[in-house]
Amino acid sequence: MKSLYRQFIVSTLFILAISILIGFAIANFFYLTVTKEQEIEKNIAVAGEIVSTVNYVPYSKESFDRYLEAVAKLGYQIAVVDSSGGKTFYGDAFDDTALPQEAERVISDSVMYTGLDDFSGKIFMISHFSNKLHNTVGVPFTFEDETYGLFIRQDTKLVATDIHAVLIGFVGAIGIVSILGMIWMARQLTRPIVQLTEATRYIARENYSYPLEIKRNDEIGQLSESFNLMQTQLKHNDLARKSFINNVSHDFQSPLMNIQGYADLLKSPDLSDSDRLAYTSIIDQEAKRLSSLTRQLLLLTSLDQGAYPMKAAEFRLDESLKSVVQKYRWRLEEEDIDISYKLAPVLFHGDAELLQNVWDNLLTNAIKYNKPGGSIEINLRSTDNGIAVSFKDSGIGIAEDAIPQLFERFYRVDAARKNDGTGLGLSIVQQIVTLHGGTIRVQSHSGEGSEFTITFPHPETKH
Repeated sequence: MKSLYRQFIVSTLFILAISILIGFAIANFFYLTVTKEQEIEKNIAVAGEIVSTVNYVPYSKESFDRYLEAVAKLGYQIAVVDSSGGKTFYGDAFDDTALPQEAERVISDSVMYTGLDDFSGKIFMISHFSNKLHNTVGVPFTFEDETYGLFIRQDTKLVATDIHAVLIGFVGAIGIVSILGMIWMARQLTRPIVQLTEATRYIARENYSYPLEIKRNDEIGQLSESFNLMQTQLKHNDLARKSFINNVSHDFQSPLMNIQGYADLLKSPDLSDSDRLAYTSIIDQEAKRLSSLTRQLLLLTSLDQGAYPMKAAEFRLDESLKSVVQKYRWRLEEEDIDISYKLAPVLFHGDAELLQNVWDNLLTNAIKYNKPGGSIEINLRSTDNGIAVSFKDSGIGIAEDAIPQLFERFYRVDAARKNDGTGLGLSIVQQIVTLHGGTIRVQSHSGEGSEFTITFPHPETKH
């Protein structure tokens, strides 16, 4: 597997190489279309100036040679060709002194010769800088009644002047600094990714405390923050899972031990009928407790996994609440608790059977933790914000610091609440309410009762 660091370096070098090639292609195109013509015109002008001087000034052969030598020292390479093909050179020597057939017409037909145009088939400008006689400009002239050809070009050594050396050094320095900067940047980019990779290995081993400290104000920094949040949530979920298993084990173990213990007592032949009846009653209660716990766990698991078959349909929410009050009327009378309700007629779309679990739980809790001679108020109303259902009791209330944990699984506030129930009821309530797009909130103070308010969105505002 290729590392990201290596891929970044290779990709950047590839882009750099492509950029150089594209830059060279653009420079080559610019030279061939613009600069080359300007160079030809300049050399033709210089050649024309030399020829006009020779034609109008009566030079001797020696003076003529000295004149061309002086011109060559200004930075030109010059060749004079006579009608018989003899060549005389001034300035730096050419590497190749062969003349093409087109150049010979300068003498024979008195036409002008431009070597760069005649060799336009060579598409790269580098070939136009080769130190060859055919890369010159040729013009005819007459000296001492004989026709000659003057071939001239700028000395190639001018390309390597000080300014060019400075430019080459400048470009080279930019290239070196760019590559070093690219390597440094690649390391800076890949280092936090390596740390994130190491952190994921720790998480795979269920270690959720890896110290990931990446302080950056970019996408990698945001990824690090999200990773830390995920790590915190996974740690919380892991603790919740272990706590869940521990609580389930404890809640199953206690009734099972009671059943086993009283079942052993029932085996005694000397047991009285009253004791036998009492032990049988306890076994029955513990079996029902186990059944209730199992049923709630199955429901909670189905809700967690989204596997519960929702049976959504329209039904009267007020009638659903009235039915749960009727169901527990005997218990209300037994506990001497006064109940009142104000239920507006509301047509609701949802799972009536699931919501019965919500009403059952909230009402039984209001009865269980109420005071003798207390009261319960149930309200159903439709507001601008949605449909609100509230259960208010005058019971023992809930401590303020316990409210945030109230909907956690197996959580029971105090010893008074641990003798009965499973600690799963309110967690199931919250799951069902959330499944219907609603929210639940609690207002309570110790000794002053509690109020649970559920708010469902209007059907047209559900998503």
